Amino acid sequence: MTTESPRLRADARRNVEGIRAAALDVFRTQGLNCPLDEVARAAGVSKGTIYHRFGGRQGLIDAVVEDLVAERIRGIIAAATEVPDPVERFETYLRQIWLLQYDEPAANDVLLRALPGSAPVAALCEHASTMAAGFLAEAQAAGGIREDLTPDDVYLLIWERGIIARACDQQPREGYRRRLEFTLRGLRTTT
Repeated sequence: MTTESPRLRADARRNVEGIRAAALDVFRTQGLNCPLDEVARAAGVSKGTIYHRFGGRQGLIDAVVEDLVAERIRGIIAAATEVPDPVERFETYLRQIWLLQYDEPAANDVLLRALPGSAPVAALCEHASTMAAGFLAEAQAAGGIREDLTPDDVYLLIWERGIIARACDQQPREGYRRRLEFTLRGLRTTT
């Protein structure tokens, strides 16, 4: 969704950019379901201005999702793709996605598909799922990941990690990361 039109006055363009910047900050720290009042307060505008310029929460999220998390998720996919060993590639992908879920509440909301009506979010999640399935197939073909693990299992493991990250936001990052390694070891073959 394009939020700017060439005919917007300079003050309106500043409002749009201010709202986008505020939304990025607020969503990163509080997640996508935070009150729009928080975004409006951070942007120095009324909530009505957000509705007028973006059509509401969904339009605002669609307008910022690329800057908010899409680049990070694509970066994780690209970094994993560079790992030569298929098992390490699969584990790198999962580890980085899980840590992103811990580090950024908005990314977690995206990966949990908390906004089913958002076409950009759905496309991003579909791309991530497709890549995860490919990484899984390669790791299984190499004999390092259990054969009974399915792409649906991987999706649900990501979903479960998101719920854990959301519910245990007071746990230290290092403890969270340590427990990720237990999960990853459980996905390996036992040969």
